[in-house]
Amino acid sequence: MKKEVQVHSLFSDFDISLFRAGKHYRLYEKFGAHILEVDGEKGVYFAVWAPSAKSVSVIGDFNYWLEGEHPLNVRWDESGIWEGFIPGVEKGAKYKYKIHSSIDDMKLEKADPYALKCEHPPNTASIVWDLEYKWKDKKHMSSRKDKNSLSSPYSIYEVHLGSWRKNMDENRSLTYVEMADELVSYVKEVGFTHVEFMPIMEYPYDPSWGYQLTGYFAPTSRFGDPQEFMYLTDAFHKAGIGVILDWVPSHFPEDKHGLGKFDGSNLYEHPDPRKGYHPDWKSLIFNYGRNEVRSFLISNAIFWLDKYHADGLRVDAVASMLYLDYSREDGEWEPNEHGGRENLDAISFVRDLNTEVYKSFDGVQTIAEESTSFPMVSRPVDLGGLGFGMKWMMGWMHDTLEYFKKDSIYRQYHQNDITFSMTYTFTENFVLPLSHDEVVYGKKSLLGRMPGDDWQRFANLRLLYSYMFTHPGAKLLFMGAEIGQYEEWNYNTSLDWHLLDYEPHQGIKKVLTDLNKLYKTRPALHEKQFTADGFEWISYDDSQNSVLTYIRKGEDPKKSLVVVCNFTPTVLKDYSVGVPHSGKLKEIFNSDNEKYGGSGIKNKSIKTKKESFHGRDNSAEITIPPLGCVVFEIL
Repeated sequence: MKKEVQVHSLFSDFDISLFRAGKHYRLYEKFGAHILEVDGEKGVYFAVWAPSAKSVSVIGDFNYWLEGEHPLNVRWDESGIWEGFIPGVEKGAKYKYKIHSSIDDMKLEKADPYALKCEHPPNTASIVWDLEYKWKDKKHMSSRKDKNSLSSPYSIYEVHLGSWRKNMDENRSLTYVEMADELVSYVKEVGFTHVEFMPIMEYPYDPSWGYQLTGYFAPTSRFGDPQEFMYLTDAFHKAGIGVILDWVPSHFPEDKHGLGKFDGSNLYEHPDPRKGYHPDWKSLIFNYGRNEVRSFLISNAIFWLDKYHADGLRVDAVASMLYLDYSREDGEWEPNEHGGRENLDAISFVRDLNTEVYKSFDGVQTIAEESTSFPMVSRPVDLGGLGFGMKWMMGWMHDTLEYFKKDSIYRQYHQNDITFSMTYTFTENFVLPLSHDEVVYGKKSLLGRMPGDDWQRFANLRLLYSYMFTHPGAKLLFMGAEIGQYEEWNYNTSLDWHLLDYEPHQGIKKVLTDLNKLYKTRPALHEKQFTADGFEWISYDDSQNSVLTYIRKGEDPKKSLVVVCNFTPTVLKDYSVGVPHSGKLKEIFNSDNEKYGGSGIKNKSIKTKKESFHGRDNSAEITIPPLGCVVFEIL
């Protein structure tokens, strides 16, 4: 016997027109399951988009999962939206949509694309929930425009929540609430300005690390409920730390309960497999040319910034979206209308996304993980760019790691590898990433890549981080890098926290803590990190000694810093360096400091000489420690 489903709608005619035009960016306020009171009765309003359906029923634990007990009503306006109010359904109820398709008479059971909470995988039902929460981050939200600006320090700690630290007594990952204590205090201690979570949206398959999403509007139930994730974000904000979320609009999995063939048709994915199927990841690609799909995706991005107070979105796999021939052979892709390889629909979508994000929120950033030379990724849309705030500098990452893995005796022949990034570093607003992708699949950990004996390996790692933090651009380090992890990352196990019982690993953590402090407190390292007038070479051609010397500059030229890097284990004494002006050189950072595990070779105050060197009127003679980076201020 069919139960009463009351005719009710949250959609106005204007909502429908925006949705169909691809311009409705708050669809989470309309679609999904909403706890309401209608005509004095409490219950839940359901709405789902399924234009190829003959009928849609809500099935759940409140009706014994029986089809037809609660049929939804299709709207008269040909929008393809099915909706209705079901009295008596309460928060916590489990449900799905039973869709009877007009295509091949298929019957499908689908999770709600707009569900606010999902069952803990491997279970797949959606859960009626709300987003009621009393935020306590007013101070952070009101000041984050300054904290997140391109002229502010931006040091990111990338985290996989399931494997950062385990509760060893119970052999489980920490909960959101536990992380609000342990993770927040740790990130603050080491001094990162931001934390970036690998995808926390619900995903069915642990080995995907979260990059194959099925619950786009639900934080994963693995670690707690939505309010507990809000509590974690709130805790970071109260500690003055920004929260960036990895976001995946590039592809989605084929799981039966997910978005694929949602109503029997290619509703969310592109119907042409040349544009709708990803051969590398064996997943489906969104149809960026379909207006309703664009509304879904942009609404999802806005949702996490709006309801969860995220400070930024790192957009995954942007290159795969931009190019029709991405990971495809000749004959496996079709050129665009101009005969090119660019995906014009995806480019248009990305521009709309960034335009809406920056229009709607002060003090947020979108960051592109984009690995090609596509132009103007982090330039404004109105200037012809894609509109991202920043872009990962994949070339720097590749060249730098290739250079560092070489034995120091051979580095003199590869000086260009370590200097080449400066030929293009100001073409975009770059983030220097040493991410999770660099410590998996046989690539070794960062420490494991370093050559030489144990002392040299740790010295090389300290030098790598020092070079990174004094190079222009924002910074990103994957968890474990700060303790000198020996092993590659394993999503199933905790980081090797016991390593901090040993001094060399303590030294890595200390050097990163001090580098974060240096980056945050010295304006020369962040005020002009994305502009060419914030950097100046002193010398990049001393390949024989494998030495680089350069100046970092902020708004005040008197507060410029001189950076010297020695990429060999040879101590260089009485090394002449041209300096920008006369005065005394004071060493303010030295990666060879004994407290980091270094040899303790350092410089006392050095008075400059009125002797020309490196094309400058003033110079100084310094000592450069082995495999060391030294930073000076001139007083």
